[in-house]
Amino acid sequence: MARPVTLCTLQWGDLPLETVCEKAKAFGYDGLELGLPNHLDVRRTDQAYYDGIKELLAKYDLKLFCISIHLISQAVCDKIDQRHKAVLPDCIWGDGEPEGVRQRAAEYMVQTARAAKALGIDVVAGFTGSPIWQWLYSFPPVTDQMIEDGYADFARRFTPIMDEYQKLGVRYGLEVHPTEIAFDTYSARKALDALNNHPAFGFNYDPSHMGYQGVDYVDFINQFPDRIFHVHMKDVYWSDTPKQIGVFGGHSTFGDSRRYWNFRSMGRGRICFEEIIRALNDINYQGPLSVEWEDSAMDREHGARESCEFVKQVDFQPSGHAFDAFFDKK
Repeated sequence: MARPVTLCTLQWGDLPLETVCEKAKAFGYDGLELGLPNHLDVRRTDQAYYDGIKELLAKYDLKLFCISIHLISQAVCDKIDQRHKAVLPDCIWGDGEPEGVRQRAAEYMVQTARAAKALGIDVVAGFTGSPIWQWLYSFPPVTDQMIEDGYADFARRFTPIMDEYQKLGVRYGLEVHPTEIAFDTYSARKALDALNNHPAFGFNYDPSHMGYQGVDYVDFINQFPDRIFHVHMKDVYWSDTPKQIGVFGGHSTFGDSRRYWNFRSMGRGRICFEEIIRALNDINYQGPLSVEWEDSAMDREHGARESCEFVKQVDFQPSGHAFDAFFDKK
């Protein structure tokens, strides 16, 4: 049986959850990845509320596998500024004092793990933020100690959160992504090392954020076979020829045709999903394939529908035997 194909609701946060359920079912999806804060209030402590969420999904024959906390978890380790105010709920932003924002975001992450348990799921996906991303290009020169201090700060903030996740039987998948503490294979290894390979910490695998950087996104799966907790299916295009706006994005908006790269609907970019599926089979990943649809040049309903069809077509389960096993008549 093929893996379930789910729709991440972060890009549909302007619609009520029931409307998203109706559309996801019509598009052909098997389930949802609920995006916070719009489609779930993890501050609720009454089980009846979470039972109601499950009943709503069941009404449309949809399953729930994961909660996404990207917008809020970004604030845990970040240098807080006005950008965060635009995406954080008021209960996290508060008066905007940076350390208070970070602490409230951390507590919200723990509340999310409790909500996951109440919903009967064991994976939360999101970001970490980073205290050192602004030093990515090392001029003026950045010392090794400055980088190590950044990973130490990440560990100080995330270890207590991951301890709570472990107690609740929930795992956290960091989406390896520019602006996070881990944005390629090397930095992902450093993040794991900083947390002493905490069992609750792993990755929400999304190849689109690695492909345009020149990172081997298939090898990433092979490097962390026991840490791929969730999978985003998202495509990206990058140019064969130089562009006016390079890999850093040039302060441009997504979709600008002058950019070296842009996210695209599934099957319309340059990610080789055939090799990804084979690698996921090699590590026996049996979780959902969650479409995080982002294409600035396409109607989202058209894109969500075609992306669901694409993922179901490209996915396959591994064989239980070698292809030549039946050559022997014995």
